[in-house]
Amino acid sequence: MKNKKILVVDDEESIRKLFQAALTHKGYTVFCAESGEHALEILDKEIIPVMFLDLSLPGMSGIELCRKIIKKAPETIAFAVTGYASSYKFADCKKAGFEGYFSKPIPLTTLFNAAKDAFLKRALA
Repeated sequence: MKNKKILVVDDEESIRKLFQAALTHKGYTVFCAESGEHALEILDKEIIPVMFLDLSLPGMSGIELCRKIIKKAPETIAFAVTGYASSYKFADCKKAGFEGYFSKPIPLTTLFNAAKDAFLKRALA
């Protein structure tokens, strides 16, 4: 799965570490960023087709980050992740380009299924 890269953007280090460990264990190459700005720096150097983006980030919001990523790489599959589900409407996330929406804490099986389905969808495209 060397070419199956995932970007995790979350300002909580424990979430980044958990996602990275779990997804790496499943064979994915995982990149992590603590902010939207850092994520964009990574994406200047790497092509990463699947992403999990926290909506509440310092500086640039996850919705704003998703819009920038999708504008630059429309084939990207991004999932919104939030601990504040009531603050964000799924319709707003969908409009920004998110494929799906998850509330924290996310069961690892849900995370794994989302990643697997995203790469299957890209393979069929």
